[in-house]
Amino acid sequence: MKKSLISVLMAMTVMAAAAGCSQGGDSATAAAEAKNETETKAAEESTEAEADSQSEETDGEEAKGEGSTFTVGFDADFPPMGFKAEDGSYTGFDLALAKEVADRLGMTFVAQPIAWDAKDMELESGTIDCIWNGFTMTGREDSYTWSDPYMDNEQVFVVSKDSGIATTADLAGKVVEVQVDSSAEAALNEDAELTGTFASLEKTPNYNQAFMDLEMGSVDAIAMDSVVAKYQLKLRESDAVILDEVLASEKYGIGFKLGNEELRDQVQATLNEMAEDGTIAEISQEWFGSDVTTFGK
Repeated sequence: MKKSLISVLMAMTVMAAAAGCSQGGDSATAAAEAKNETETKAAEESTEAEADSQSEETDGEEAKGEGSTFTVGFDADFPPMGFKAEDGSYTGFDLALAKEVADRLGMTFVAQPIAWDAKDMELESGTIDCIWNGFTMTGREDSYTWSDPYMDNEQVFVVSKDSGIATTADLAGKVVEVQVDSSAEAALNEDAELTGTFASLEKTPNYNQAFMDLEMGSVDAIAMDSVVAKYQLKLRESDAVILDEVLASEKYGIGFKLGNEELRDQVQATLNEMAEDGTIAEISQEWFGSDVTTFGK
């Protein structure tokens, strides 16, 4: 009897111990699961917060840095600033500057030809990172995030040498041509008194076509950028002349999507370095025979 009682008591002790272990195990497991759930939730919230932060920082713009591409939009019929060479490559003064900037920033340079009247759509869609091609700042100051101006330019009239046209007054009754959506077109649109004297104001997609029209006699004058006019006259060995009277004066700059100050600042800082070490003057010398830029002037 005594032996049986002892056995019963021992069995009860074992059962109690087992119950205690079971309860302790369940408690520990629950605590561990709760801890894991909390840590997982915190990690998810941290990831979402980081993504939101990155989204806010870029504000819809792809962050640019070493290893990324730098895509420059330009008019391929706008020598000497940017154009298609005889070998099919894209070249020009502005493209040479842009490539040097990209190289120094560790980016891959991409020269992207665009239709000039579609430049805003290309920039807004992100197809290009900037417009860099003898791009006039005047009248567009609030439409883009701009670099510092780097060149002065004027809008002028080009006429045939034997046309008898010596002043803008002589353009009365004449056919004048201008590139669509160009600075010259904008300047003429603001001078209704002058354009009202023309027989007509024609538009062309590019200045190569305009010069062919002038040479064939289908137009009497071209309104265009002076820096491009001088280059075209030299390239074509043309005897056409530029009138002394200036239609408008302007400055060239690099246009970035409005608000994209991060990329603008990177490019501007690099240009400043290039100006200080003489690289910009060297590139200008190659294309124009002198430093025609306004850096440090």
